[in-house]
Amino acid sequence: MTATIDRGKATEPVTQIPSRPRRSRRRVSSNSLKAVMAVSGAVLVFFLVAHMAGNLKIFAGAESFNGYAAWLREVGYPLLPHRGLLTILEAGLVVAIAAHMYSAIVLARRAAHARPVKYAARVKSRANGYATRTMRWGGVIIFFFVIYHLLDMTFGVANPEGHDATPFARMVAGFEPARWYITVFYVISVVMVGLHLRHGLWSALQTLGLARRYPVLKISAALVSAVLTIGFLVVPLAITFGVVR
Repeated sequence: MTATIDRGKATEPVTQIPSRPRRSRRRVSSNSLKAVMAVSGAVLVFFLVAHMAGNLKIFAGAESFNGYAAWLREVGYPLLPHRGLLTILEAGLVVAIAAHMYSAIVLARRAAHARPVKYAARVKSRANGYATRTMRWGGVIIFFFVIYHLLDMTFGVANPEGHDATPFARMVAGFEPARWYITVFYVISVVMVGLHLRHGLWSALQTLGLARRYPVLKISAALVSAVLTIGFLVVPLAITFGVVR
């Protein structure tokens, strides 16, 4: 008995089951993230300028400083609830910080993935390496500094005078000579903010294509950073060295 093979069916083409199309993940473009960084960074710069101007009112005395702090909580009233506008501004500031950090982290990861293998021989720019380390570790220091600063001056949890004291009393108690280590931490953090701001402003100008056309803007970025740094440092140093009591 011989076996027969149905070659017709054996040679029929195999029909493949169509695979389901993969869902394309929409990701935000790098240019959009850079725009988010620029806008959120501008919001933070305006906040720093306003915050510095408010801090400097401490040199006008306790009454002036406490009056300014009370005005911040009453501005917009009765159209808005007590502390309403200040709460809105604080929420917007949190959103700006979160957007700035998210954009920076995503862009840094994309830059690392774009070059997964390091060159065997690479001439490393000291300036770029310094700027990268400053932005990275400076951002970490600033993050912890902001948390402590809120616990100290806003909520009064870490302040010797507590939450019920006046803003002037909390400020003076926070940087009294016996707490010199807090002043040192504040100085380091503010210097990091200045370096972070200087590099950020210069990077934004480069992204916008203004750096090559207007080289004087580099000096302007350094000048703005220096003014803000000095403006934030004079208050705690004046308290620590007894100029403001």
